Amino acid sequence: MGEIAKLHFRGKVYDLPVYTGIENESAVDISRLRSDAGLITLDPGYANTGSCKSSVCFIDGEKGILRYRGYDIAELAEKSNFIEVAWLLLKGELPTREERESWSWQIQHHTMIHEDIKRVYQGLPKDAHPMAVCSSVVGALSSFYQDALEPRDEDLVWLSAKRLLAKFPTIAAYSYKFSIGQPFMYPMNNLAYAENFLQMMFGTPCEPYIVHPTAAKALDLLLLLHAEHEQNCSTSTVRLVGSSMSNLFSSISAGISALWGRLHGGANQAVIEMLEQIAAEDGSAKKFVERAKTKEVRLMGFGHRVYKNFDPRAKILKKACEDLIAARGMTSLGEEARLLEIALELEEIALRDDYFIGRKLYPNVDFYSGIIYKALGIPVNMFTVLFAMGRLPGWIAHWMEMHQDTDFKIGRPRQIYTGPSLRKYVPMEKR
Repeated sequence: MGEIAKLHFRGKVYDLPVYTGIENESAVDISRLRSDAGLITLDPGYANTGSCKSSVCFIDGEKGILRYRGYDIAELAEKSNFIEVAWLLLKGELPTREERESWSWQIQHHTMIHEDIKRVYQGLPKDAHPMAVCSSVVGALSSFYQDALEPRDEDLVWLSAKRLLAKFPTIAAYSYKFSIGQPFMYPMNNLAYAENFLQMMFGTPCEPYIVHPTAAKALDLLLLLHAEHEQNCSTSTVRLVGSSMSNLFSSISAGISALWGRLHGGANQAVIEMLEQIAAEDGSAKKFVERAKTKEVRLMGFGHRVYKNFDPRAKILKKACEDLIAARGMTSLGEEARLLEIALELEEIALRDDYFIGRKLYPNVDFYSGIIYKALGIPVNMFTVLFAMGRLPGWIAHWMEMHQDTDFKIGRPRQIYTGPSLRKYVPMEKR
C-alpha cells in the first residue's frame, strides 16, 4: 500500500489511495468516494481529472517535455519516421528491421479503398468540409469491413488498425478531389506514406506528378509530431465512444469530429486566417501585436493549455519551416510568400516582447504547422484533416490500451444537478 490521502467530511475521515506514476506525478483515487462518502468531484473540462492509467505518452507542460512510449519527441523527429512511430505507439516498442519492413509493406499495400466507398462521396455536397466527409467515410468503413468489428478480438482489431492507417490518406485525398471536381487518383504502392498522399492530392491522370522530397519529408515530420498527445479532447472522445464496445471505425469517426472543433484541431487553420487578416489590412505584424496586447484581436498560434514553456514540437517545426522555405525559395511560393513573411515577422516580434515572454505565450505547434501546410500548397480546409491523419496512431493506441485495461468500464461521468426540484404537472388551462 502506498500513500494515503485523508478526506475529512461531516465528522468522518475517508482514506483515499494515492497512485504515483513513473515520472512521479501523483493522483488521488476517488473511485469509491461516492459509495463510501456520498460525494462526487466537480471538475469542469476534466482539467484535473485522470480518466485512466496509460503508458502511451508522457507530457510535462512546465518543462516542455513530450515523449512517445518513453522516447523524446526531438529524438524521434530526428531519427525516425511516421510509420515507424505508428508501430511504436501501437506495439509499445520500436520495430526490428524485419518488423519495420513488413509493417511498411503492409501499410503501402492496403491503401486502396473499396470502389463502392466512392458512392459515399457522391451522396455528400461538394462544398462539405473535408472533416465532415472524412468522418462520414471512416464511419462507413464499419459497413464495408464487417469481418473485423469485434473490439475484443486482437487479431481483428490489428487488421482494422492497419486498414485505417493505410486507407486514411486515400480517404482524405479523395475528400479534397471530390470538392474540386477532379478525378480520384489511385494510391501507388511504390510510394512512401506522405509521398503517396501528396500525389493523390495534387496529381491528375493527365501527367505524372513528382513529389518534391523536401515536401514529403516535411509532411512526414508533421504527421509524426501530431501522432500522439495524451488525453486531449479527441483522444478522450475515442476512448469514451470505444468504452461502449463500439467498433474501432466508429470510435475513430467520433474522434475526427471532436478534432474538427476550432478549439482543438482547427487552431492551425485559425493561424492562417489571422495572417490573411493582417495581409488584407495593412500587412503590419507589429501593429497587430500591439492590438493583441489590448485584446482588440487575438494572436493565434501562441500559448498552449498544457505547455507553460516552449512547445517542444514547435521547436522542431520552426527548423523544418526554415528548411522548407530555403529549399523552395520564397519567390517560388507566389502569393503565399507574403503570408510567410508576416508569420516570420510576427514570431520575431512576439519572441522579443516582454508582454508575451512574461505570459509564456510562445509559438505553438499550430503556428508552424499552418505555415508549413501553406508552403506545401495544402488548402486551408484540409489542415485539420492532416492533423487527423497524424493523430490516427495515437487514437488507435489509446483505444487498444483501454480494451486491454483490467479496470475497463464504460465511461459515465457524474454531474451536479442545478435544475428545478420536484414539480407538479401544470394543466394547459393553468399555464
